[in-house]
Amino acid sequence: MQKITLVTLQLLLLLAFTRCSKPQYAGADLAKTDYRQEINQYGITWTFDKPVQSGQFITGDWWVVGPVTVVKITPEPGPIRTDATNIKINHWGDTSLKTDTAMRNGSMIVLKVGTRQSYDSRSGSYSPDGVIKLPLQLAPNRSLISSISNTTLPVDNFAKNILPESEKKCQNVMKTAAVLTCLTAVPPRDAFRPPYAGTEKPIFQARNINWKNLPQLKPAGEVPNWAEFERYFQRPWLDHLMSWEQQELVPNENGPNYGREHARLVSMASLMLLLDVPQAQKEKLAIGLIQRGIDLYGLAQVGGYWNEGGGHSSGRKWPILFASIMLDNPTLTQLPETAFFHEDTQTYYGKGWFGQNALYWMVMHHGKRDHYEEKPPEQWEKWDKTSESYRLCCNAVAWTGTALAARYLKAIKRWNHDAHFDYIDRWMRLDDPYASARGTHPRPKAETTTFDPFVTAMWRAHRDKAPAQEMAGNPRMWVWQGNKGNWIPNPQ
Repeated sequence: MQKITLVTLQLLLLLAFTRCSKPQYAGADLAKTDYRQEINQYGITWTFDKPVQSGQFITGDWWVVGPVTVVKITPEPGPIRTDATNIKINHWGDTSLKTDTAMRNGSMIVLKVGTRQSYDSRSGSYSPDGVIKLPLQLAPNRSLISSISNTTLPVDNFAKNILPESEKKCQNVMKTAAVLTCLTAVPPRDAFRPPYAGTEKPIFQARNINWKNLPQLKPAGEVPNWAEFERYFQRPWLDHLMSWEQQELVPNENGPNYGREHARLVSMASLMLLLDVPQAQKEKLAIGLIQRGIDLYGLAQVGGYWNEGGGHSSGRKWPILFASIMLDNPTLTQLPETAFFHEDTQTYYGKGWFGQNALYWMVMHHGKRDHYEEKPPEQWEKWDKTSESYRLCCNAVAWTGTALAARYLKAIKRWNHDAHFDYIDRWMRLDDPYASARGTHPRPKAETTTFDPFVTAMWRAHRDKAPAQEMAGNPRMWVWQGNKGNWIPNPQ
């Protein structure tokens, strides 16, 4: 009798613990669930030692209730016999690739950002330290990222439809990737996938999307194809490698490989969502962009920062703010000070050589760089000229759409870097109040426009009608302090 009582007590304690340990979702219908021994997505298959409780987030990504044991991943990760990679050098004389057969189709559990990855050994960023060994005991609050490698190079660039002919091909060694999230319990039916990085797996729900936050603007120019943009934001954009080397690594079927295109796609998607079209037409794209913001929020929490190169790091800030606004969830904007962004670090207030006061500089490219817009072009050195070339080719031309979207969602104060918005206004301004001060240096032809006619048309039609709002104030400037950077006051 005493033994039975003890067993009963143990069962009651276990039941109580289980009930307390499972997250509760107020008023939530739980997701459809099934038991599977295999899960397939994007050509990747995860096989378990036994059927596991599983289902899909609203994004289509898979979850399992864990812990679970993964016994097989296909395509099989590991070495190959031969390497047919044809490595090309870029215009800087650089490549991040090498001939190496040690790893293809790798998987990772990303607990923090860094400069190393374990997906494909052709990249100079490869490290065997993160290689997943099977069988894998996948614990709750962990995300398994699995990949398929490209077998030949070059391949189609993910953003080829918006790129010139010379950039339609790329040498990204990864083809695709999928995320399997292990949870403690079945999530709500309308749950977004939590961030793929880190051990915190917050659940955000589509029922909390506040569609009233979106204005209903009249379309201007030719609106991009909705199905095409839904596909752009369908799969996870891997972004945990804090290095320019991701340009030749990340899956070419998942997301863009260069920051300029990150920003361009986010700009166009954001402006599409501001249009006067039915909500049903916006839903899939909005969910994809919000999911992108959730992933970036998670990356920022585990050390993510975006300040690499002339144009590599653009487009990461606005998706986080957009997700916060659309979900009415200020938690998403509570980012660590280590999470600095390209659009902010590269813009500041100063006294430019022809009278401009919202200035640009290229913070880092093959080493630390210096301010240059204060000097007349006759005094520019080699890297000053390179900075100017990146100013013209790769930044404001991609940032403009998100700046306009932020104005219409009354997010300037939330963005918290006024110089960025003033710089975009300087770039897009049609008249030139500084013409006489330029002397023999005419205004660059690249200014007043963007790479994307839809963005330019929307700016021309709607910038002057954007709602008045409070600026952030307290301007800051990012500066080098030794080998690290920091923010200092930057009064106008």
